[in-house]
Amino acid sequence: MYNRIILKLSGEALAGEKSGVNFDNDVIKAIVGQIKKIVSNGTEVALVIGGGNFWRGRSADSKMDRCKADQIGMLATVMNAIYVADFLNQDGVEAVVQTPFKCGTMTEEFSKASALNHLKNGRVVIFAGGLGHPMFSTDTITALRGAELEADALFFAKNVDGVYDSDPNENPNAKKIDEIKCEDIIKNNLKVIDLTAASLCFEQKIPVVIFGLNEENSIVRAVGGQKLGTIVTV
Repeated sequence: MYNRIILKLSGEALAGEKSGVNFDNDVIKAIVGQIKKIVSNGTEVALVIGGGNFWRGRSADSKMDRCKADQIGMLATVMNAIYVADFLNQDGVEAVVQTPFKCGTMTEEFSKASALNHLKNGRVVIFAGGLGHPMFSTDTITALRGAELEADALFFAKNVDGVYDSDPNENPNAKKIDEIKCEDIIKNNLKVIDLTAASLCFEQKIPVVIFGLNEENSIVRAVGGQKLGTIVTV
């Protein structure tokens, strides 16, 4: 069993299959239920959630300044974190949102010591706001917080069930890869996780599991050690 993990969810996952909405409460309740089970089994859980259900880069205006677009994206992740934290608290799982910048009284400012204390006391810590600087993805903050908190592994819940040798949405004959070295992701420029995040995982020797969120009970199964998705070895 893993002692401490970082779970990365996409913002789009919170919207489920519904169009025109930012949150699908049934999907979020199912995710929260799985997280509650993992915590009750003794694993310390931290979350990173993307902001794609609200904002994706310069999606509104391709001429927009990249830094401003990224700042909006950071704030989108804060909104998602606060929303999911409330669902966790409603279900009896204490949750805390930490950001790398001050958000008034809405979040805590990130501190390694504080985050570790929360985790050791059974609270879920949600890291929002990215690095607080533009040009970095939520994949990167997942890897960074994993390194800082000495996580046993990172779990990336995706809309595809692992790593393929080509895009399965474009190639019906794409083959799923059950296990791959982190350095091969970097060498072959496989776009399964951000290359900056992959490089940090390789350097810090943090294993990664990439799996499909939509599979039944997939978070619990992946964290429980079942062979699910793709294991990225270091």
